[in-house]
Amino acid sequence: MRIDLNADLGEGYGSDEAILDQVSSINIACGFHAGNAGEMLKLVRAAIAKGVAIGAHPSYPDRENFGRVEMNMPLESIRAGILYQVGALDGIVRSEGGTLAHVKAHGALYTRAARDPDLASCIARAVRDFNPALKVMGLAGSPFIQTLRTAGLCALEEGFADRRYGADGSLVKRGTPGALIEDEAVMLAQVASFTGSTPQVHVDTICVHGDGPHSLRFVTLIRERLLRDGIEVAPC
Repeated sequence: MRIDLNADLGEGYGSDEAILDQVSSINIACGFHAGNAGEMLKLVRAAIAKGVAIGAHPSYPDRENFGRVEMNMPLESIRAGILYQVGALDGIVRSEGGTLAHVKAHGALYTRAARDPDLASCIARAVRDFNPALKVMGLAGSPFIQTLRTAGLCALEEGFADRRYGADGSLVKRGTPGALIEDEAVMLAQVASFTGSTPQVHVDTICVHGDGPHSLRFVTLIRERLLRDGIEVAPC
């Protein structure tokens, strides 16, 4: 068995370099919710050197709220913003001799796409029009996954190690008590629910948020557990 371990990086937190040693892919903030060109270049160089797959992490244009508040924007404006962000990172990756591997929407854009078919189609169209060879991460089991596949894209079903789920399979909204998992044992039990012999939901990749206080510890523990269970940690 093989599974990808990913983290959202380039958001201004100090553990990015250390996290790179534990994960197999990263999603780099492209400036709309966090990050900047210099940080993008730094992470791209480090990821290429370590053999870590590179993905773009586009967001709503909302640095004030870290991209975690839904914005009522025309779909064409959202599409343009995705193209702008993915194109910027792709240019940096190409300049360093690398290849952009995937796209993963950030924050409110990600969670809304999991339930909003129009937004899901908008994101799928933007990625397909930019480069149909790019893979796209989405919430495992959500309608977004089928939208991506219908558009002819390779969809990677993602599970979260550090977020709680509701009964319907959606992520518990941030700000809700207990929405973030901080206990190591609880986190590892959730990972096991993705990777055990009878997984609760199929996942191709497991995410740890790079801005969390336990992010480095969590990715280290997850990698150790996966390898101990005979699961290869590698990009999809």
